Amino acid sequence: MQQRTAGVGLGLALLSAVTFATSGTFARSLIEAGWSAPSAVIARVGIAALVVAVPAALALRGRWHVLRRNLTAVGVFGLLGVALAQVCFFNAVRYLPVGVALLLEYLGIILVVGWTWLVHGQRPRRLTVAGSMAALAGLVFVLDLTGAGRLDPVGVLWGLGAAIGLAGYFVLAGRVDANLPSVVMASGGMAVGAAALLALGLVGVLPLHATFGEVGFAGRQTSWLVPIAGLSLVAAVVAYLAGIAGTRILGPRLSSFVGLTEVMFAVLIAWLVLGELPTVVQLLGGALIIAGVALVRLDELRGSVPATQPDREPAQPALAADR
Repeated sequence: MQQRTAGVGLGLALLSAVTFATSGTFARSLIEAGWSAPSAVIARVGIAALVVAVPAALALRGRWHVLRRNLTAVGVFGLLGVALAQVCFFNAVRYLPVGVALLLEYLGIILVVGWTWLVHGQRPRRLTVAGSMAALAGLVFVLDLTGAGRLDPVGVLWGLGAAIGLAGYFVLAGRVDANLPSVVMASGGMAVGAAALLALGLVGVLPLHATFGEVGFAGRQTSWLVPIAGLSLVAAVVAYLAGIAGTRILGPRLSSFVGLTEVMFAVLIAWLVLGELPTVVQLLGGALIIAGVALVRLDELRGSVPATQPDREPAQPALAADR
């Protein structure tokens, strides 16, 4: 029975990684059709927030005071972990291959190491230092500054902006009230992110452009509703709910490592649907980044969870903030 339950949890975690990995491919089709990145993000998280609001309300029955005392945390999470991260990531895929953009975003986990060291004086241990150095070496290979696969610097900057948003996600996820259900955090954060981007767009700070005809997707023309449904229902609703359920079964440690497969799935999906594949040098750099991030996560979790305690805490799911 325990093996069957663990198998279900692993399946849900992999489903979450696969569905999150589709976001860049769906977004690319909208952006190439004339959508601005903020418009695509608003459509994605706005629709998803409405759908996830139902299970969120059920999770809060009789405990609305928990949400009230965490409104600030949910708001900041929505601005950093949702709005900033996703707008930067969607802008990055305008200039970069989807897999490369996601690799740059995952460097946010390394930024958290620097944040905790500079702000909180938590000097990283040897394993974290080794992981950080491996990830930075991988970044050099991914950028491929002297090879034929050199990247657009504008896209690189957007990707690093997404990394800052991801770093904000992890910093905030570690400070949220444990009594606040993860599904409420996800729904509230997406609602705040969508509302903030819409407000900035209406006053002219952000561009809001959208087209409502046919778009190119997977080598053929289709309705704009197809990538919108994919972004909001597949890459957001299914991804978040599967990730939350998987985390509650597997625990945060194992699910965080399963979540690293998102990059692999993103590269594979972009190759199959868009026909884009990073160079061999960039793939090597990507492997170093993932290995470095895995080492940092391993060191962090070894130091934060005593070995005698069961890894069953329903913490915030270890999901990337392009989310």
